[in-house]
Amino acid sequence: MKNAANRPIYDITPFTTLDFPNHLSCIVWLCGCNMRCAYCYNADIVLQNGNKTIDELLEFLQKRAGLLDGVVLSGGECTIFRDITIICKKIKELGFKVKVDTNGSKPEVLDSLIKQNLIDYVALDFKAPKRVFKEITNSLFYEKTITSLMLLVKSGLNFEVRTTIHSDLLNEKAINEIVDILYLNNYKGIYYLQNYLHLEKNLGNLTEQTKPFDKNLLNNKIPIEFRNF
Repeated sequence: MKNAANRPIYDITPFTTLDFPNHLSCIVWLCGCNMRCAYCYNADIVLQNGNKTIDELLEFLQKRAGLLDGVVLSGGECTIFRDITIICKKIKELGFKVKVDTNGSKPEVLDSLIKQNLIDYVALDFKAPKRVFKEITNSLFYEKTITSLMLLVKSGLNFEVRTTIHSDLLNEKAINEIVDILYLNNYKGIYYLQNYLHLEKNLGNLTEQTKPFDKNLLNNKIPIEFRNF
């Protein structure tokens, strides 16, 4: 555990144009997660200790000043990192904007970061509707996800909501249930549906999707965009 605390970063993706809208960014992959989603292919990030220290990250960012606009904090689940506030402050001091990828399980952390103006964009992974949430995530954080959604809507911060679809786990009915929840909670953004990317190593030992997914069965209460379909 000492090594995990000292080296919380699994890796750094040095350049991305896709993960932080309208910003050239890097991705910081923080180790550990409080969910065990069946379709997760980041098993090494979730289960293993890190390879890099925060000081190494800051050295990297100092060399990227003027070249990158933003830093994406991802994982795993970055909001369970005990020093998330410190790292966000240091990144902001270097002049970068901060995006957080989160499963919504730590609304109190999100709330604190927002109130301190330490993050500029959030991607909220809405894993599943309540009736299958535990089955898919192996966690009991559904209500926390709803709390995170509500505080993000209220905050006025730019954010997106997204769901990964393995059609054997989530069908059109399940996605429509999430659409209803987003609509009822006054979500005004685009709802992104991400197609499951099959790799041999995933937490649920899943195989390729076998069931069809019919986009035409989704309701149009909010705008939906598809990624990797």
